[in-house]
Amino acid sequence: MSQSPPRVPAPTSAASAPPRRRRSPTNRTRLGLLYSAPMALLVLVLFVVPLVLLVWMSFNHWPLLGASEPNGVANYSALRDPLFGRAVWFTLKYTAVTTVVLGLVAFGLALLIQRDRPGVGAFRTVFFLPSAVGLASTSFLFYGQFNTDASPLNQIVGWLGLGHVDWLGSNGTALGSSVGMITWRFAGFYMLILMTGLQSIDPGLYEAARIDGANRRQIMWRVTLPLLRPTLALTMVLSVTGSLLAFDQFFILTGGRHDTATVVIDIYREAFLSQDLGRAAAVSVATLAVLIVLNVAQLRLIRREGR
Repeated sequence: MSQSPPRVPAPTSAASAPPRRRRSPTNRTRLGLLYSAPMALLVLVLFVVPLVLLVWMSFNHWPLLGASEPNGVANYSALRDPLFGRAVWFTLKYTAVTTVVLGLVAFGLALLIQRDRPGVGAFRTVFFLPSAVGLASTSFLFYGQFNTDASPLNQIVGWLGLGHVDWLGSNGTALGSSVGMITWRFAGFYMLILMTGLQSIDPGLYEAARIDGANRRQIMWRVTLPLLRPTLALTMVLSVTGSLLAFDQFFILTGGRHDTATVVIDIYREAFLSQDLGRAAAVSVATLAVLIVLNVAQLRLIRREGR
């Protein structure tokens, strides 16, 4: 008696398979909101709520110790204080000098170590190491270099026959000393950003420019800098914002005296020396508004030039 072979079920085709259930746009929106809710809550608690409180404080007489009471826009009279005007001028001067010096040094270092060569990794590490040191620690380190006659810096100055230099005694020397310290501290960090931008440029563009007869200067101005514009914009925004908010270096190096006081030191002075949180909040709101305007203007200008 013969047995028929077992029947093998025919494979189902993709067309006969049941269709996958797709999420509706509403469900996808809800899922996206669910994923972003923790970060949105974090931003709300750590940024939005303090910002609203800061603006509200700026319209109140708010002593450091005691009850607050509304006083309208009276706190914004701090913006007409001569000390605040001097702080604004010094901050702008410091920002301009630091942005130029730091940008040039960082760009030079990035050009130096952008290509893989023997030993270039060691140079990258050495240049970047100061970025791992905290700004306050860096300020104390340089304070010892500037104010101690036995420091290597002052010994070198003595060997050169320049005598004793009061690095932090006047407005000019304190500004130059602070710019030098900030350049040492942040040049490696900006170097890394600029190096990433340089390495993202297609090497074929350089080869095509050389074939067309372009020299190094023309390649730099017509190939490298235009293609590096977004990276330069990022470093400029970071540098300008950090310089306008300078506090640690001048508070530690010079004690925040009047001729080297920045805007943030003026805010500190209003809040904790004058014990008027309302006036400090008003200066903070004005500083935030200026930062927003400057950053937006920088980004728009660079994007417009890139078209």
